[in-house]
Amino acid sequence: MEVSSKGLLTQVTQFWNLLDDLAESDPERYEKFIQQQLEEGKQLCAAPEPQFCLQTRILKPKGKTLFINLCQWKRIPAPQSATQPVPLSVGRPEEISETSDVYTVIDVAYHPDTLQAAEKDQVEKDRLVRMAMKCIEERLQWTLSHSYQITTFQIKGSIQRMKQNLMGIQNDAADLREKTRKELTLEQIKNRSVSNPDDFPQFILPKDHVSGRAPLIEEIGSTEIQVEVKIPTYELKIVKDQDEKPLKMELIIELPGIDSVSLCDLSVSEEDLMFEVSEKYRLHLDLPEPANAEKTTATFFKEKATLVITMPLV
Repeated sequence: MEVSSKGLLTQVTQFWNLLDDLAESDPERYEKFIQQQLEEGKQLCAAPEPQFCLQTRILKPKGKTLFINLCQWKRIPAPQSATQPVPLSVGRPEEISETSDVYTVIDVAYHPDTLQAAEKDQVEKDRLVRMAMKCIEERLQWTLSHSYQITTFQIKGSIQRMKQNLMGIQNDAADLREKTRKELTLEQIKNRSVSNPDDFPQFILPKDHVSGRAPLIEEIGSTEIQVEVKIPTYELKIVKDQDEKPLKMELIIELPGIDSVSLCDLSVSEEDLMFEVSEKYRLHLDLPEPANAEKTTATFFKEKATLVITMPLV
């Protein structure tokens, strides 16, 4: 049952009177409560900050370069223990075009302590990356390449875009303030007893602040089987004509233990190549010359367990 405006105003007045009484009777406790609320409010309103960016590829439903911005955000809870799930938040995928290059960007946020601890431990850093990629695959029904590389830049796209994506920032600040006021009033005050001094409201960011997206926190199990994936032996050479003019690139990859081309996954762009055999081999190369991806061919020689990739030049 909804509380009438008059009744709601009465409860708000009682609440503030309660705080006034507490300030007079127990100033130390009053100051502690106010400081706690200010600290929690500061934490909840803090914006996410970029930590590092990684590059991989979307294999299905459509091959495309994917950048994942891993960010630290105080609004994300820290794991309660090493055996507990690790909370994270995933933003919406955004397709960005730059001249002839089209790629997708997704922002993922962890608690600052989680990411900072991973910076000192490469295994833990890889685990967090894998968890983020797994979460993206499950949420969007995508298949991602198992290989990735940490980029030299800290974030792909602007910081403002990343903040708006993760925080769901409203364009109208006045509208946001109004929504915050209503949420605090209706949800935090109307059903609380004001007869107990210990029963103070906890000021939280309103649900509307997340722009109607999926729940802010997702939990992915912290245990994960670690599989050793090797870089296969390979040789990359440029084939030239009789006038020493480059014609094509030829990549020969040795794949011991592989007896079928169906186990191989190959993606070629003008600038790079990604090859992998799930949980066994991964190879990512920046190509020395621009490749014609549409005319690229690959031949698998079963007896020698060798893959030959021929890439005509643009």
